[in-house]
Amino acid sequence: MRMDVLVLGGGIVGTALALSLAMKGRSVAMIERGSPGGATSFGNAGLIQSEAIMPYPFPRDPLLLVQYALNLKAEAHYHLKDVLHVAPYLWRYFRASTREGMLKTARANVPIFGVCLDEHRKLAQAAGVEAMLRPGGWMKVFRTQKAMDEIGKATLDDLGPFGVEAVMLDRRGLAEREPNLSDAAIGGIHFPTPLSLNDPEALTLAYARHFEALGGKILTGNALTLEERKDGWTVKTDSGLVSAPDCVVALGPWAPDLLRPMGYKVPMGVKRGYHVHMRPRGNARLGIPVLDTENGYMMVPMANGIRLTSGAEFAHRDSPPTPRQIDMIEPRAREMLPLEGRVEAVPWMGARPCMPDMLPVMGKAPRHKGLWFNFGHAHHGLTLAGSAGRLLSEMITGETPFTDPKPYGIERFS
Repeated sequence: MRMDVLVLGGGIVGTALALSLAMKGRSVAMIERGSPGGATSFGNAGLIQSEAIMPYPFPRDPLLLVQYALNLKAEAHYHLKDVLHVAPYLWRYFRASTREGMLKTARANVPIFGVCLDEHRKLAQAAGVEAMLRPGGWMKVFRTQKAMDEIGKATLDDLGPFGVEAVMLDRRGLAEREPNLSDAAIGGIHFPTPLSLNDPEALTLAYARHFEALGGKILTGNALTLEERKDGWTVKTDSGLVSAPDCVVALGPWAPDLLRPMGYKVPMGVKRGYHVHMRPRGNARLGIPVLDTENGYMMVPMANGIRLTSGAEFAHRDSPPTPRQIDMIEPRAREMLPLEGRVEAVPWMGARPCMPDMLPVMGKAPRHKGLWFNFGHAHHGLTLAGSAGRLLSEMITGETPFTDPKPYGIERFS
């Protein structure tokens, strides 16, 4: 089977790119081990965060670091047995988390976050599912005045220069916005512009269906069988060999498995995360996603209930799940919102692919003709899927890209 482009990986990032290319008239085969959107993309918080320009920095507060080291905080957890494995990434992450480093990342984020809502709207409209994009934004809430004064002010100070719309809310403002939130939340910040979803997997599958309707092929195969040949790239699938002159690596946390043997330095770390759905009690409801700032988890209204999403777990990507963070945040969530039992017996786990500077890797491979990269979107794979799809599709088809791709190149780690 001969195509114009191969896309390795069927998460939201790979699927949005495949659809973007198909909408430009390219013949595309997307190779995935399972169903599109069934791995890391399945379990996110369902947010398309146009405001999330500032990266998540490595903490510098000594007291906080001691608490993290003792695994006392719900927002971060680590496996002692995997310390040596995760330490190189954490050291790079720490070094990149200076004020100068954060601002450098933020400046590079401006163009890709700036178009993220419009690009998703274009794809969703083409797929006939624009109604899936829920307006209303999301809220960051605080339990103490100290946190509201310090964290809230720092948030507004950071985002203000970038023109991010944010509204400070007191207790009365919270009650008007989300009447079922308890008095545990004394105030918050409402970001009204972002969009959210009640089923992230459904959006990926809708994009995949439209991709197929445009003639795209979704094939089951193993990306590690990729070979470079005289006429381009070839990979083995259950439908036989498929080849193309251009190939995009959109494998998320599995990208290093393919690229390191090819000579590419990929200093990726993995922040594992968990979620579980809770049943609201009685007529309690939540209209938009809410972050409990001091406890590092999010409550998101989803089709299956209220999704509780955990913070970061630092462990080997393939280590057995340890959903201790879910057990820690559940009682805190019950303080915030009337909740009953869990919907699932076992929490879901996924792996966020994070680069040390919290920027994705997007663009042309420097050592191989026709090879392209689109991975490492960290906490923002859903948010940036449309932006990345536009950028890569413009580059692959020879158009002038809407923004300079240099800040996202893998060469920055050479």
